Amino acid sequence: MSEALEIIHRREWAIVVAALARAFGDLDLAEDSAAEAFASAVERWPRDGVPPNPGAWLMTVARNKALDRVRRESTRAARQRVAHETLQERSEVQMTAGPVADDRLRLLFTCCHPALAPDAQIALTLRLIGGLSTAEVARAFWTPEAAMVQRIGRAKRKISTAGIPYRVPSSAELPERLAGVLRVVYLIFREGYTPTTGARLVRAETCDEAIRLARLVVELLPEEPDAMGLLALLLLQNSRRDARVDDAGNMVLLDDQDRGRWDRAAIQEGSALARAALARGRSSYALQAAIAACHSEAPINWPAVAALYGELARLDPSPAVLLNRAVAVAEVDGPAAALAIVDSLLSTEAGAAMARASHQPHVARADFLRRLGRSDDAAAAYRLAAAMAPTDPERRFLSERARHLGPAY
Repeated sequence: MSEALEIIHRREWAIVVAALARAFGDLDLAEDSAAEAFASAVERWPRDGVPPNPGAWLMTVARNKALDRVRRESTRAARQRVAHETLQERSEVQMTAGPVADDRLRLLFTCCHPALAPDAQIALTLRLIGGLSTAEVARAFWTPEAAMVQRIGRAKRKISTAGIPYRVPSSAELPERLAGVLRVVYLIFREGYTPTTGARLVRAETCDEAIRLARLVVELLPEEPDAMGLLALLLLQNSRRDARVDDAGNMVLLDDQDRGRWDRAAIQEGSALARAALARGRSSYALQAAIAACHSEAPINWPAVAALYGELARLDPSPAVLLNRAVAVAEVDGPAAALAIVDSLLSTEAGAAMARASHQPHVARADFLRRLGRSDDAAAAYRLAAAMAPTDPERRFLSERARHLGPAY
């Protein structure tokens, strides 16, 4: 798939799937028809050129594919008439403005229905809303692809057999449904900001989609600190994305980034939202947003970052949070203290699982070892991290660090 078509896929996939899912009430039909439409684009656009409105072209082709399939299946004859009328109305009449009228938001809450297991909610939404391939979703979960195929299939069948509706919950239902939705939106953003695979360090369109969804959730629950905190976190992290790679596509560390390339408007908005979220309660996302706000300042207030991570670790003592806390501790108490934290973490079952699936613990250890003057050990850790790194820019950066420190054994 060309880069241009990939960008269109990331931008339009969820729109097409969500519209078909609402109209036909069948996730398999919606996903299959959307996939066939994109397959047609891959075949025809290089020859005929990209149409002036790619999204409308894809929606029309996907709709026709779906209707053709419905016509072939007599058991769906009654549904065909309703679906056809709904899709015709959608293409001719502008839908009501606002988040409740957004097909993707309807599908998002459907995928995050409490009848589904949490992992199934996230996997299904990453596939249907985020537009990730099943292989990419599997890597995001540190799960074999075959197992992920089965998980997504079970989730779609559950939606069908349980009659889970394609709608935004009522006001009374929203609070209890929020945690799963926010978790899913964050993981979509994480896949864009730190992809599980590929030649690019950032998938900007995936980040933008997650931020758009986060804004919609805040519109629905404007006083909810976690929703506000998540939007703040995404804005603050995303503000630095253009500075994370140089003109050659190589990774640039935070300390070496050109702050002139940071999005100051996003930082201002995110910082204001972070303060407002913290004022309403020190929730997980509010604390993460406050940490991100600290990283947007120069110089970074590392004692404040370490203290905030301490609070966050009490709410969420996950391996990822503890690892990030160690990075902050290294700046306050030195690399030896941080290395002790990481080695202790990796001695636990959860930490060991993270080390088997992610390169991040090895990156942290390598950096701490380098700062302690243990060059050979640091080089080995960098090589291990490079071998596990998911994107080309990270592999190049980590391999170069290892080369500078010592020879391969």
